[in-house]
Amino acid sequence: MTTFDERAADAADTTDPVDPDPTTPTPTPPKLTLAEVLEIFAGGRLPLRFTAYDGSSAGPADAPFALDLKTPRGTTYLATGFGDLGLARAYIAGDLDIRGVHPGDPYELLKTLAESLEFKRPSPRVMAQIVRSIGFEHLRPIAPPPQEVPPRWRRVAGGLRHSKSRDAEAIHHHYDVSNTFYEWVLGPSMTYTCACYPSHEASLDEAQENKYRLVFEKLRLKPGDRLLDVGCGWGGMVRYAARRGVKATGVTLSRAQTSWAQQAILDEGLTDLAEVRYGDYRDIAETGFDAVSSIGLLEHIGVRNYPSYFRFLQSRMRPEALLLNHSITRSDNKTEPSAQGFIDRYVFPDGELTGSGRIITEAQDAGLEVLHEENLRPHYAMTLRDWCANLVERWDDAVAEIGLPAAKVWGLYMAGSRLAFETGGIQLHQVLAVKPDDRSPAGGLPLRPWWTP
Repeated sequence: MTTFDERAADAADTTDPVDPDPTTPTPTPPKLTLAEVLEIFAGGRLPLRFTAYDGSSAGPADAPFALDLKTPRGTTYLATGFGDLGLARAYIAGDLDIRGVHPGDPYELLKTLAESLEFKRPSPRVMAQIVRSIGFEHLRPIAPPPQEVPPRWRRVAGGLRHSKSRDAEAIHHHYDVSNTFYEWVLGPSMTYTCACYPSHEASLDEAQENKYRLVFEKLRLKPGDRLLDVGCGWGGMVRYAARRGVKATGVTLSRAQTSWAQQAILDEGLTDLAEVRYGDYRDIAETGFDAVSSIGLLEHIGVRNYPSYFRFLQSRMRPEALLLNHSITRSDNKTEPSAQGFIDRYVFPDGELTGSGRIITEAQDAGLEVLHEENLRPHYAMTLRDWCANLVERWDDAVAEIGLPAAKVWGLYMAGSRLAFETGGIQLHQVLAVKPDDRSPAGGLPLRPWWTP
């Protein structure tokens, strides 16, 4: 089968190789349609149907999924966005429609693209024809959708990366969307971290309760102990521990989370044992905690700040206290930690991920003894699956609450993340460590893990 790429190359090469006449003008190759341009980049193999506003189309007519490019602005977004950013801009702005999946859970479409679509670089001649076909005006960047934050180099006005002021702004962007929206997506647990499913049939709420149980048991908490939970979100771990007689203090940089958590503590009658504060974890003055939990905070810390992060937490622990760090990681320790494209501009500004090896190294270098680590990667894929299902169920309400563009961001982000966890691109590691006691090197801990998996 002759592809659009080959036809474009043939059209671009119109000189007579036998007896060229210099007085004869070289014919200008015909302009390509938008569908032909896409099929060139896809090597003539599109796993879905594509239609464009210029009337062109490509891909199987009976494909279960489709992309509809509706406006010239969408072409500009696609032509000027790096990596997945152009596609995200066009989709979020409404210039690119998807068909065959719900916008609250486009997982199947993303999976199809990841498995079957491989972009190829055209030859210089064909690339010149593509540029002429789409027009130079589409190669000049335009203002992105208002939901997008500025690139990292422009965020310096808000402070240096991972300064307290800039971290507060990044947290506000992601977590202060709407407590009502989060209630719909996260469910009654209001827990925005990886759940731990006791079985494939378990519900999301059962899995989140099981995750808190796992953290609680790993930390060997008992009535009367003092727990510090940094990056506590809506206070799920704080309230779980307080219900079991532990005096728990949580801290979050989200004002919306703080107000919700404080009301939940009041409603459950836990004010004598549970507290959630608004502020930076680095401002916690108390020391001597029996245990520290960090569930979903490390992703916002910045890799270069890991040494000070672990030193600070260690300084707040009594000797023989336990630390549980629960965080998303990369699958290796070599990849650049900074997020790029869609995730950085729309989801987690300034977020950084690295491998579990780097996390363990920094914890050890801060004077902590690492006792155990495990990867819950499949559990996060299942968690995201269930969050997407909740978003689909409350889609109309979510759109009314936060707007269609923001709701699209959440569907795209959660479905894409599910795919990344399933394929192993990112993982979820729990690292358990103890602060050694020089007077009792053995630490008084059991010889084998003391928790139920």
